[in-house]
Amino acid sequence: MKAIRVEQAGGPLRLVDDKLVEPLRGQVRIKVQACGICHSDSLTKDGFLPEIKFPRSPGHEVAGVIDALGEDVGDFKRGDRVGVGWHGGHCSRCDRCRRGDFISCRFLQTPGISYDGGYAEYMIAPVEALARIPDALRAEEAAPIMCAGITTFNALRHSGAKPGDLVAIQGIGGLGHLGIQFAAKFGFDVVAIGRGEDKQALALKLGARRYIDTGAQNVAAELSKEGGAQVILATAPDAKAMGALVEGLGVDGRLLVVGASPDPFPVSSLQLIMARRSIVGWPSGTSKDSEDTLKFAATMGVRAMIETFPLAQAPEAYERMMTGKVRFRAVLMN
Repeated sequence: MKAIRVEQAGGPLRLVDDKLVEPLRGQVRIKVQACGICHSDSLTKDGFLPEIKFPRSPGHEVAGVIDALGEDVGDFKRGDRVGVGWHGGHCSRCDRCRRGDFISCRFLQTPGISYDGGYAEYMIAPVEALARIPDALRAEEAAPIMCAGITTFNALRHSGAKPGDLVAIQGIGGLGHLGIQFAAKFGFDVVAIGRGEDKQALALKLGARRYIDTGAQNVAAELSKEGGAQVILATAPDAKAMGALVEGLGVDGRLLVVGASPDPFPVSSLQLIMARRSIVGWPSGTSKDSEDTLKFAATMGVRAMIETFPLAQAPEAYERMMTGKVRFRAVLMN
C-alpha cells in the first residue's frame, strides 16, 4: 500500500510503500477513501507529544470501508462504511472509562498519534473507535465531521443552551463554519464573530442571524446590547480574542472553548463572579458521538466546505491548511 509517513519529529511528509497488515483481535482494517487534514496533525509532524513513535502516518479524520476483520469485532462486517476520529480507542479499565467517560480515558488512543492514521490507503483501527457513516454522506463529506464536526456539534449539544437562546460562534474557519450550521439547526439565535466584512455574507448564508466584525466593532459591547450570549463557542485559537469575549456573556453565560491555543488569556474574577459566568473546554467525543454527528449532518444538511487532494499531494495540502489558505477543510482522497 501507499502511505504518507513522517520519519522523525519535524521531518517532511513523504509518500512511501508499506506492507499491508492484517488486523488482530478486536481490530479491523479500513480501506481509506478520504482523510481530513486537521491542524492537530502538526502534533505528529512536529513531534510535540513524547509518546509518538516514528515513523508515523498522521490522520484522525478518516472515512472508508472495512476491508478485513479480526476476531471479536461484534456485528461489523466487510464493506461497512465507517469513520475514525480523535477517539481512536480506550482502555476500558481506568477510572474515567469505568464511569463511561471514554474520551477522557487516561490511555486514550488517537489515530496518527498512538498508531498510524488515515494518511494512507489502508489503516488498522480498534473496533471501539468505529462510527458508522450514513449512505447520504460521501466519504469526503464524512471525513471532516470526524473531528471538526463532532467537536463543534458535541460541544454545542452539551452547552446548556436551549432553542431560542443567543449563541455566538467566534471564528469562521474549519471549526466555526460547521459550528454556525449546527447552532442554527439546533434552533439557537446565532451570531457569528469574525474579522473583516468579507466573511459576513458567508456567515449569514450558513445560518447566522447577525455578523459582528471584530475589526470594526466591539464584540462584547454588541453582544451586551442584546442581553449577552448564553454561550460563546470559541473556535479560533487566538487567546487574546477569547479573553475579550467574556464581557459579551450574559448572566450564567458560558465561554465554551474548542479552539486549541497554548497561550493564556487574562480574565478577572470580577468578570466571572458578578454575572455567574464560566469558562469551559470541550474535547471532541467518542465514536458513538461521532455517529450521532454524522447522522445529524446527513439528516439536516450540514456539510463542511472542503478542498480535495490526492494522497500523493499530502505535503502541499498540509501546507495550505497550516498557512490558512484552504477553505475550509483539506481532505485527502484515495
